[in-house]
Amino acid sequence: MNRRLFLMGGAAAVARPAVKITSVELWPVKATERTVWLLLRLRSDAGVDGLGEASDAFGISGTTAENVVRMQMELDRQFAGLRGRSPFDVEYFRQNTTLGNLLARTVHSALEQAMWDMAGKVLDVPVYALLGGKVRDRLPVYANINRTTKPRTPAGFAATAKRAVAEGFRALKLAPWDNFVDSEAFVAQGVDCLFAVREAVGKDVKIMTDCHSFFTVERAVAVAKRLEPMGLDWYEEPVAPERTAETLAIRKGIRQEMAGGEFLFGVGGFAPLCREKAVHVIMPDVKHCGGMLEMTRIAAMAAVFGVTVAPHNPTGPVATAASVQLCAGMKNFRILELQWGEVSWRGELVRPAERFVDGTIAVPEGPGFGVTLNEALAREKRLL
Repeated sequence: MNRRLFLMGGAAAVARPAVKITSVELWPVKATERTVWLLLRLRSDAGVDGLGEASDAFGISGTTAENVVRMQMELDRQFAGLRGRSPFDVEYFRQNTTLGNLLARTVHSALEQAMWDMAGKVLDVPVYALLGGKVRDRLPVYANINRTTKPRTPAGFAATAKRAVAEGFRALKLAPWDNFVDSEAFVAQGVDCLFAVREAVGKDVKIMTDCHSFFTVERAVAVAKRLEPMGLDWYEEPVAPERTAETLAIRKGIRQEMAGGEFLFGVGGFAPLCREKAVHVIMPDVKHCGGMLEMTRIAAMAAVFGVTVAPHNPTGPVATAASVQLCAGMKNFRILELQWGEVSWRGELVRPAERFVDGTIAVPEGPGFGVTLNEALAREKRLL
């Protein structure tokens, strides 16, 4: 069925296309020693594909060759319940898959993404049209400069921030306390990194910081007070977001807005943060939160409590393309993350190439996510 017939309605639009999912492929694409993008592609008997991304499925342990084998095993397990099904059977897949850990949840989310991409391509419409339509044509994006910064010093972060701003980004994020050392000197250097970035980019660029849950409540409040003069846009996860009471105590003790929730799963995972208003911004990740349909439900729940959504997205161009479709119509959308500057060929991994203009990305009009995999480049950069 083409888009014209679908939009015209009538018998052609009533009958669901008889498309069956036939196979799945895993594409581990090595960007850097730190970063491997775990892409997957569903195939169908109609010759229509669907893309998904399952990067960062192993948390802090990272993606090794051994972990890719583990992912393939989990992918095979979950795909057994999808083989022969329609890409429109999203709710069936959601309700009939056992998800016990981060790996299982991330694989599930990636498969669900690929079902939506395939469904949009079958109907020749963007995924946002299947989710209620769009209200914006371009999305603001912030550059996460954390992984590309070397050395991780005040001067190093300042220099990286200047390069991102020169490319048009008007919002930046850094996590200067990674590789945490429990000493006041190390904590003070992280504070110095943030002030150096502010001095380098000026007062009109938004700056966020991610603490990656390294702090106690007392240290989190003390650090936030030291950072008040630089005007942070948000202060992210000083403690683990599952610790709702501690997160709320920090929020009440500081002036900056709070954000968090990058690895939480499902509406139930985000409900305590929103219900208690422990944060101003939640950060569901389409790769970990349960997929695209679950993120729409998470966002709708957050809107009830006046909480905005800035999707966590420090990964590859497929997850970005999926997130763009979700954010196009999201009522309480704030800003989207980009893992900036890791490799020069990032944008070329999909067709048409991923492009950012003045710190924004356009919502594509093509079917599905609006992109296809650049198979030649993916094969060239493949980990295994």
